[in-house]
Amino acid sequence: MASTQVETVSTTADKAKLGLAVALVLVSLAGFYLLGKQGQLVQWGALIAGVVAAAVIFLTSEPGKQFVAFGRDSWREVKKVVWPSRKETLQMTAYVFGFVVVMALFLWLTDKTLEWVFYDLILGWKR
Repeated sequence: MASTQVETVSTTADKAKLGLAVALVLVSLAGFYLLGKQGQLVQWGALIAGVVAAAVIFLTSEPGKQFVAFGRDSWREVKKVVWPSRKETLQMTAYVFGFVVVMALFLWLTDKTLEWVFYDLILGWKR
């Protein structure tokens, strides 16, 4: 299966749109803090309006369109995933917990054996 790779060239208009979107976000953030005496409704309105306008401008640029296409493709792939059933999930969780308990017992037994060999047999430091 042959895949075609489409390479887009970033134009000056796209760069301007991205710059305008960033500037709008920064201006809306500044407006949020500068409009503190006007009330919360005005503050939040300025912030939300600026961010929404920046998002609209970003989504009209080529990187924005690629971002939307990536999101659609990702959602399509998530739909293809075969998720485990509740029974399978509980079984695998039980296996993991069982393995953790067995490993903890093994490490504890190894630690106590090495402690006994080094301190009691080799060094003779009995408690």
